[in-house]
Amino acid sequence: MKILKLSLIFLFIFSFNNLKANNEGINSKITKNLRCLICQGQSVYDLDSEFAISIKTLVDKKLDEGFSENQIYDFFKEKYGDWILYDPELNKNTYILWLLPILIFLIGGAIIAKTFIIKKNN
Repeated sequence: MKILKLSLIFLFIFSFNNLKANNEGINSKITKNLRCLICQGQSVYDLDSEFAISIKTLVDKKLDEGFSENQIYDFFKEKYGDWILYDPELNKNTYILWLLPILIFLIGGAIIAKTFIIKKNN
């Protein structure tokens, strides 16, 4: 009977620690994808500014309330706009953001190809 009680206690402690570790992992993933609006261009995860600390606290609170990662992102997008996310979704407002690197790559490739073709013909 003692062994059963001890094993139940260990199981409870292990599952609680595992849940806490999961929340910390999700928390760090979320805060790495959120941009600090005060310290332009840096993630909330890396900073200790007042804004970053308040965002980290809010993410912790939302995770404790049972919010999913996507629900937390939606909350911040609604409050601060798409710019707060480092990895915004593809939608009508972000087409240029997603297509610009491909366009630059294609134009650069065309310029390089044209340069080699001109040099080859001379």
